[in-house]
Amino acid sequence: MTEPIDTSIYSAVTAAIQTEAQRILAAGLVTAIVGYAASRRNGSTQPIIVTDAAAAEKLIFTPASVNNLALYLTKAKKEIPKKGKIGIVVKGCDLKAIVGLMGEAQLKRNDLYLIGVPCAGVLASTVQPSTALTADTIASKCTECDARLPSDCDYVPNVQLPTQPQLAGKYAVEIARLEALTPAERWAYWKEQFAKCIKCYACRQVCPFCFCEQCLCDRNKPQMVDTTPRPAGNTAWHIVRAMHLAGRCAGCAECERVCPMDIPLNLLNRKMAKELKELYDYEAGFEVNDKGPLTTYTDKDDQSFIK
Repeated sequence: MTEPIDTSIYSAVTAAIQTEAQRILAAGLVTAIVGYAASRRNGSTQPIIVTDAAAAEKLIFTPASVNNLALYLTKAKKEIPKKGKIGIVVKGCDLKAIVGLMGEAQLKRNDLYLIGVPCAGVLASTVQPSTALTADTIASKCTECDARLPSDCDYVPNVQLPTQPQLAGKYAVEIARLEALTPAERWAYWKEQFAKCIKCYACRQVCPFCFCEQCLCDRNKPQMVDTTPRPAGNTAWHIVRAMHLAGRCAGCAECERVCPMDIPLNLLNRKMAKELKELYDYEAGFEVNDKGPLTTYTDKDDQSFIK
């Protein structure tokens, strides 16, 4: 049996979140806090919006706290109060999304109170939420995490992250396998994956960067992407979306987690991130940038692709 990953800090993190949330709500420093609360399913959590200091005790943090709460700060969501500073509990990957949204003028730092949480990892979507966290049950994104301790937050619990076992990067391994294939073999792989798509758009709805109140792909005059679940339209949708997220994606893997057809969507996003790192030495989510490498042009750009 795989040795469990040490999650003993999570109870201390939970207590610290509750104490800080109660303090800032009672003092009127924030009007609401977006965090995690226990759900009906044993061991599971769900997003919660707390507006009363007395309800701060509902806030928790566990390996089942998988949601990227940055989604609830975008204008596509209506539950958040429109006035006052908003507190939010953020893991490192969530914080990357917030940084990206600030760079795109969707959020203002002064409007937020960031409660950063040291994170040893969260559970994969394929296991029960009450399962112990191990190298086999941890979410694939966590095997390559470079932001376990969020920085530049207003509050971070004073707990020490335990030393964790070295984990093999699951996306890196799969990307290397695909890169070793011929172009025809890679195309066949992705055609097979995209053919499973039922156009439910769960990937879009859960992505913090799909913040448009009406998606261009929903329009039919003109119709940009076929809305029916057919192979050509599916492929167009996923390639357009991958390019739309290139240089923006925080790697939270929410799209992959919610996909009912188990399409490895974050694998495609991680491949795009790898290309941007190699070509432009650029990684999303570490600095507030108003322009990424694919939306920045200079007369020194490589033009060898123009024939």
